[in-house]
Amino acid sequence: MAGKQEKFIYECIQCGRSPGGRDKVHYLCPHCSPGSSPGLPPQGLLKVLYDYQGLREKHPRFSSLKSQGFLDLLPINSLSSLPPLRTGHTPLIAHDRLRGKKLHYTYYLKDDSQNPTFSFKDRASALVSAFAYEQGLEPLVVASTGNAGSSLAGMCAARGQRAVIMVPETAPPAKISQVLMYGARLFPVRGNYDQAFELSLMATESFGWYNRNTAYNPLTFEGKKTAAYELFDQLKGQTIHRVFVPTGDGVILSGICKGFEELLKLGYIDQMPCMVAIQSGQSDNLVRNLDRAAFASKPSTTLADSISVDVPRGFYMARDFLHRYEGEGMTISDDDIRNGAAELARTTGLFAEPAAAAAYAGLLKYHEMGKLEAGSNNIVLLTGSGLKDLAFAGKTLTVPPAIEPGSNGLKALEAIMANNT
Repeated sequence: MAGKQEKFIYECIQCGRSPGGRDKVHYLCPHCSPGSSPGLPPQGLLKVLYDYQGLREKHPRFSSLKSQGFLDLLPINSLSSLPPLRTGHTPLIAHDRLRGKKLHYTYYLKDDSQNPTFSFKDRASALVSAFAYEQGLEPLVVASTGNAGSSLAGMCAARGQRAVIMVPETAPPAKISQVLMYGARLFPVRGNYDQAFELSLMATESFGWYNRNTAYNPLTFEGKKTAAYELFDQLKGQTIHRVFVPTGDGVILSGICKGFEELLKLGYIDQMPCMVAIQSGQSDNLVRNLDRAAFASKPSTTLADSISVDVPRGFYMARDFLHRYEGEGMTISDDDIRNGAAELARTTGLFAEPAAAAAYAGLLKYHEMGKLEAGSNNIVLLTGSGLKDLAFAGKTLTVPPAIEPGSNGLKALEAIMANNT
């Protein structure tokens, strides 16, 4: 484990070896990553580990760790290195009714659309930005379907860093607009997310840019794990039974798992929540491969662009966590996502992008199947705002025709209201 001079170490999830000291940039394990094959998830994902025994003695109570902003469990030297935006600390909203009926369980909506660039990805981008700031690394580059790109662009703008963003040319216009407004260098790529990802790796190797790519950079897990700390704090230590996670690459899932695993190691909780990986049946490359001997990919066609992934980069870590802690996977249809987004907005006032709505649709499926236990606490991660993808909403909504103003309009309203009753 880390010595007194090391706050943390990197450890490969496959071979268990550490690639070196904390002041160096590390992406994948140098021993295992050469075994990776094109079109398959990368080998040699790295995990960041801390001196948990020492921290357990230093922070016997969660309040002590919280009072220091969780700095002892973050791979940076100072909280002041983080971009000066309020990242994390997002609302948790409790519900005990569904479709007009009282529930025998409680579900909570964790609204991460209230992060600075309106998505969960800000947690990872803020931490990667802070590490890069402390290490003097520029520019930062990321491949993204949109949210990670706009997130990194926003965080770098706040921190005064240069950012390079690569997105599929089909990325939603709202997300592309964010990237450009934040002043980042944008490179749309002819192809899908996976092709943008590979090009960003080539640029990293050729130009020496610091890469924020999800899973490839182990600090992305560290940023995303902070949501687990917040959930524990917001529920005042109550048992969390299940967490519904919209899943593409598997990095949000792995990050949340790692956060709860650390709470377990520090003695703050005595059981892991059941993680439920929710994927569209039209992009199920993580869930479908959980119990297969050999990974097999198929093209993703889901409307939920944020979880549309052919090759889930965090697959091996996500699979390890799900198997070790008896997590679950579920696929839903794109129609489920559309209906879930509409129901969520109408009944809770929260307008979620398709990927976030997938997690809520997963909760609805579990409810319909009678799989939510009496007295249980169930979390739904809402990972992005519906304003990120207005084209999606536009396809599901009908705008009524305009009516005349004045007395003619009043007559039209009377007729319309009469027909509706």
